[in-house]
Amino acid sequence: MPELLEVSDVVAGYGRGPAILNGISLTVRPGQVQCIIGPNGAGKSTLMKAIAGLLPVRSGEIRFGGERIDGLRPDQILRKGICFVPQERALFPKMTVRENLRMGGYTLRDEALLERRTEAVLEQFPILRERAHQHAGTMSGGQQQMLAMARTLIVEPQIVMLDEPSLGLAPQIVQQMFEIMHMLRNRGMTILLVEQNAIAGLKHSDWGTVLDLGRTLFEGPAPEVLVDPRIQELYLGRSAAAAA
Repeated sequence: MPELLEVSDVVAGYGRGPAILNGISLTVRPGQVQCIIGPNGAGKSTLMKAIAGLLPVRSGEIRFGGERIDGLRPDQILRKGICFVPQERALFPKMTVRENLRMGGYTLRDEALLERRTEAVLEQFPILRERAHQHAGTMSGGQQQMLAMARTLIVEPQIVMLDEPSLGLAPQIVQQMFEIMHMLRNRGMTILLVEQNAIAGLKHSDWGTVLDLGRTLFEGPAPEVLVDPRIQELYLGRSAAAAA
């Protein structure tokens, strides 16, 4: 299966500080859910920011569909088909749910298309329809995460990158987030996931990638990563074997 996204020997960091990514390489294949795990400071979120164009690449290459994209602006990368949902969700708290959905389609030039896609998302997410005129900042954390993920449907990207989508959410809401993630995949999108709940993330993924110190330490089919003794010891804890 050909690669959709290729990260090759990428070095990146913040400002003039030390490199956080130290020659990282990975590939993302179309139609898969790929979960990235690793300890704090491994470079997981930094990698997503570099792919999204929010952080300059010091060396190495990032290719999407064979085309080099490192050096492009974030809006250019979004237009190419890569959508990034950060930890902080990047909602406009004083705008309504509907307005936030429309802002997700700011790259669309066709007003009628934007309105059709907004209505389609509201139809698919009844809770967002009910709260269409509510300010996003007054919604619960789970509802805000739902809005952030649903907003990706407006631009219909090829890849959706989710950075810690379950962070701070109650367990029952976390399950809803994974259901939405699989709905996006069923709509033809490829998912690149960074998940602090490594066991849950891997259980809902096809492929697992483990980072450490800004490099790819280990990767493979998610079920194999989940039960690999080295990964259990280093990142998941010994209880992973019982939970698997």
